[in-house]
Amino acid sequence: MPEITLILGGARSGKSARALALAAPPRAFIATAEAGDGEMAERIARHKAERGEDWALIEAPLDLPAALNEAGERAALVDCLTLWLANLMAAGREPEAETARLIAALRAAQGPVILVSNEIGLGLVPMEPLSRRFRDEQGRLNQRIAAAADRVEFVAAGLPLRLK
Repeated sequence: MPEITLILGGARSGKSARALALAAPPRAFIATAEAGDGEMAERIARHKAERGEDWALIEAPLDLPAALNEAGERAALVDCLTLWLANLMAAGREPEAETARLIAALRAAQGPVILVSNEIGLGLVPMEPLSRRFRDEQGRLNQRIAAAADRVEFVAAGLPLRLK
C-alpha cells in the first residue's frame, strides 16, 4: 500500500523543500494555489522553477480527491493543504466533509502521497471570528490528515523532526 506523508511547519520553515526531496520520480505536483494577484503569480513561478521540469502539474484549488486520482501511480506532492482549506472556505464548502473525501482518496491512492500543510496554531489567538475559525479548521484538518498518515514530520529552520 502506498505511503502517506504529512509535512508540517510554519511559513518559510523549509517544509516544501523537504517534501520535494522526498518525492521520487515519476511524480506529480498537485498545486492548490491560484494566482489571484501579481505577487502570487511570481511566487508560483518561483516554485515551479525550483522544482524543475520532471514534474507533471495538476492544478487543484478545490478538488484534491480528483487530483490524486489523476496522479495515478506517480508520487503525488500536494502543496499545500492550507491554501486548499482557504479555497474551500472561500467557496462556502464544508471543511469537515471535504476532509473526509480527501482521506478516502488518500486511502485509495495508487502511489505515494506527500502533503504539505502549515502549522498555524502556535501563535496568538486571532482577534477576528473568521481568522479564529480558519485557525481552528486548519488544526482539525492537520490532526485528521496526521491520523491517516503513515509518516508525519515537522520542519523548523529547514530541519525535519519525525513525529510519526
